[in-house]
Amino acid sequence: MKFNNPVVKGFYPDPSVCKVGDTYYLACSSFQYFPGVPLFESKDLINWEPIGHALTRPSQIMLEKVNSSGGVFAPTIRHHNGRFYMTTTNDTTRQNFYVWTDDIYGEWSEPIFIEQGGIDPDLYFEGDRAYFMSNGSDEDGRGVILQCEIDIATGTMLTPSRPLWKGTGGRYLESPHMYHINGWYYLMAAEGGTEFGHMITYARSQSLHGPFEAYPHNPVLTNRNLGGYQIQAIGHGDLIQDGDGNWWIFHLGFRQIGQWIPYHHLGREVFLAPVTFDENGWFTAGHNGTTRAEMETDRIGQHVVQQEKKLYTFNNTKWDLEWVYLRHPRVENYELQDDKLTLRGTAVTLDQADTPTFLGIRQRDFIAAITSDVALSGSGEAGITLYMDESHHYDLAIRQRDTQLEAVLRLNIGDIKHEQKVVAIDTSSDAQLLIQASAERYSFSIQADGQTIELGSAQTKYLSSEVAGGFTGVVIGLYAVGEGAIAEFTKFACEYL
Repeated sequence: MKFNNPVVKGFYPDPSVCKVGDTYYLACSSFQYFPGVPLFESKDLINWEPIGHALTRPSQIMLEKVNSSGGVFAPTIRHHNGRFYMTTTNDTTRQNFYVWTDDIYGEWSEPIFIEQGGIDPDLYFEGDRAYFMSNGSDEDGRGVILQCEIDIATGTMLTPSRPLWKGTGGRYLESPHMYHINGWYYLMAAEGGTEFGHMITYARSQSLHGPFEAYPHNPVLTNRNLGGYQIQAIGHGDLIQDGDGNWWIFHLGFRQIGQWIPYHHLGREVFLAPVTFDENGWFTAGHNGTTRAEMETDRIGQHVVQQEKKLYTFNNTKWDLEWVYLRHPRVENYELQDDKLTLRGTAVTLDQADTPTFLGIRQRDFIAAITSDVALSGSGEAGITLYMDESHHYDLAIRQRDTQLEAVLRLNIGDIKHEQKVVAIDTSSDAQLLIQASAERYSFSIQADGQTIELGSAQTKYLSSEVAGGFTGVVIGLYAVGEGAIAEFTKFACEYL
């Protein structure tokens, strides 16, 4: 059968996967968004359903006023002796920790902290022993993967951190994962930075502690030489074996907006590629070492059909699964109903690394129609924001100024904050906000006073990571700003075309 990449679309980076029985479980990064570490499940590797988050309480993760792309970095999810473990980094506080649960559909534990530094932590279990890995630096400042044994009940380091592997010489050695397969220990990592030079490399040893011999043909998977190809930045992978004994690699990548337009704004997404071991115990991955948008394989039965959800509304999404807040929400400012969202604004704006009244859902594809009715009472502003970070977002809103209601399109690009167009509208009329998205441009309009009012357009590339920096992607946010502002959103729809 053929399947299409990415298998999970939109801003869901740094995938890690484990298998329990006939079910696969996937965890991804979340950075400044809350709840943290979204979780998915699948029976067939290509159709993934959201099932919750690992970090659902403020006591589990400090997000107070963290900058965008701070907070929760790459997780690793593992299952051992009937218990799930998820380890990650709060990059803002520079702390590695893990949480656990016996019920992946329920709540996870309070965090257990580990003294070893670095990012992209990994947990590896062997018998009753638990080993923790992360990236770090040696005495000369060169990147290295570090390992220590820990007490899994307390997080206490039982051994000093020991260097395992210095990679192949690529910059930003990160994303270590350890596997024991057919008598060999495989240490997989990412190098090159999570950008156009990203790549997956690995080494192996017959001892858990090394020395590790690099795969002679590293990198094992990368799209760095596919100039102009839509899928780029392949890296940060995790291996999994399916029920038939086949091996696969889940990894991140992004889709650039055009063949010769190397910008991406949807964020880093989840991709899948097959893995094949040779008679000498080395493995290859993907299509000649690359990941393609369409992958053909005989490892997944023809009866499996890849499903893709095209329409997202209040009624067919769940607030606690697909929607996210910026940092820890002030819950009293949100009223969540099946077909309506009521927001109460505060003085905190979208331009601050703080907690504005905001509830968002990830943009999952380039071509989309985004609409919502909004009614505003009290002074202030409410609308839809296409949000990359506090310095890069496009806002389509209505606002009350004295006795006049206005529609406004505001473009926020770095230090430039420009009101593209402001139009007075009738205070007694219903307002419907409309955004048309293409790969290269967003177009904004409002239906009010019985007419459609065009407010302008803006290029998507100014919301890209190449312009804004950081590690997130565009989130479609519904927001309210201003003390006393009350906004009611109804008939929200995001349809991918």
